[in-house]
Amino acid sequence: MNFTRWSARLPGTQRRAAARTDHAVTHDRRGEGSVPAARAEQLTDDPPPTRAVDELPVRQVLDRVPALVALVHGPDHRLAYVNDAYATAFGPRPTGEPARDTLPELSELGLLPLLDQVLRSGRPRTLKSRKATDGRSYTFTCTPVTETGDADAVGGVLVFATDVTDHAEAADRLRTSERRQRETAVTLQRSLLPQELEQPDDLRIAATYQPGGTEAAVGGDWYDVITLGGGRTALVIGDVMGRGVRAAAVMGQLRTAVRAYARLDLPPHEVLQLLDGLATEIDANQIATCVYAVHDPNEGRLVYASAGHLPILVRDETGAVLRADEPTGPPLGTGGWMHASGSVPLAPGSTAVLYTDGLVERRDEDLDHGIAALEHALAGAIGTPQVICDRLMRSAGVAADHDDDVAVLVLQHPARTGPDGDLFRNAALDLLGGVEAAPRARAFASGVLTSWRFPTELHDLGVLAASELVANSLQHGTPPMRLRLRRTDRRLIVEVTDGDDHLPRRRRAEPADESGRGIAIVATIASNWGCRRTPGGGKAVWCEFVLPRAT
Repeated sequence: MNFTRWSARLPGTQRRAAARTDHAVTHDRRGEGSVPAARAEQLTDDPPPTRAVDELPVRQVLDRVPALVALVHGPDHRLAYVNDAYATAFGPRPTGEPARDTLPELSELGLLPLLDQVLRSGRPRTLKSRKATDGRSYTFTCTPVTETGDADAVGGVLVFATDVTDHAEAADRLRTSERRQRETAVTLQRSLLPQELEQPDDLRIAATYQPGGTEAAVGGDWYDVITLGGGRTALVIGDVMGRGVRAAAVMGQLRTAVRAYARLDLPPHEVLQLLDGLATEIDANQIATCVYAVHDPNEGRLVYASAGHLPILVRDETGAVLRADEPTGPPLGTGGWMHASGSVPLAPGSTAVLYTDGLVERRDEDLDHGIAALEHALAGAIGTPQVICDRLMRSAGVAADHDDDVAVLVLQHPARTGPDGDLFRNAALDLLGGVEAAPRARAFASGVLTSWRFPTELHDLGVLAASELVANSLQHGTPPMRLRLRRTDRRLIVEVTDGDDHLPRRRRAEPADESGRGIAIVATIASNWGCRRTPGGGKAVWCEFVLPRAT
């Protein structure tokens, strides 16, 4: 093939030739004056004209270019030329043979179909950062070359390969570093989440956490289940704004703080108030959303407070879904806001879902649309809490390549009937009158525990605990007073409420003291005990006994 003839048709050659012609015409016209052109050149101080790029031999230029250059022509891409850099990289190549035979390295990189496209379309194409057989990475640009002056001419393609090995290796190192950082963040995130959920007596609970895909940094989603004693359970879900290890570390601190504050058995809004101050101390620039809810089986409601988090969804036994929208305060870490508690019914047979925004938020959809879709999915989701978790994740399209973290916490309050219902019983007595209320309370407790067929030892311990708690309430509390006995399949709970909000504490009584031993006795004989202030004013003091395993 005549390379000189082809090189005249390389991109830009015609423009440069036209520019050279225009320049020559202009120069000649300037020489038509009274001073001859040669004379004018002698009188000027301009440097001698330099050689134009168009006048340089194209082949010599391409031979010295450090990039790899190959020229092919015809439908089977017969090789017309390779420059020295190409021959150095892949060895000398015979001309006149099809590219599939003489340029196997291009075939392995999948460049031959690209040459076909360029030849058909007449438009350049680029293939970025491909690793060739010589171990180096190149970016290939394929440009069409045609001979417009020859009707019988066959088109060709100029292949120009730039060595980008350094860039590719730097990108690989960056991706490796990012992958390791993500793996570290995921490991930290999972280690800070509950390794095993606490399972309260009255609820069935399951949770799922799905980190974002490999292209998304790990966020700070978390959840927790905390048994408060006395049959009550705290449920938490939150989302730290931000990504990576920092968000996971802040999440871990907040989760630890929630567990500590939960032991105080405070109302939900007071727990969020404490968390708000702590979040500001941890990082003034870091905010988080959170829902803290408490379930009390005696009330059949879920009392909650929300700091900028998405609403809890509750499906009742009929299948209707309720969205708990109020009250909602600003996220944790903003400060200056008094949070408030609200409540939503959670009767036997109900299912509640707490979740983070990764489950319902999409770039191209309104957030309310995502929540409404979740409501629809929850209305038709049946089965165990884990099954419901999985179905909600699938319905939302959450997969391994999801662009955000997702945390879902599902709790069910089962409706128990038959033999299972006999294991969950309640009995209550209003304590009226004065000191005569104590013997009535003992008789009531003895009769109830006998009817529940408890062993003699557990029966006697339960009666003693009820007697001491009632005596303490009669001495230090105010009306109204109430004794409640409750059994589950795992424990017996004795609780006394009164109208005084002074919380008792365990202390060591001196030998001469006539009082002060009641709480100490209860703490000694019971598996656990505690006290809390009640929402309407007053307090509740409780203790519990673990039931012996059935043999």
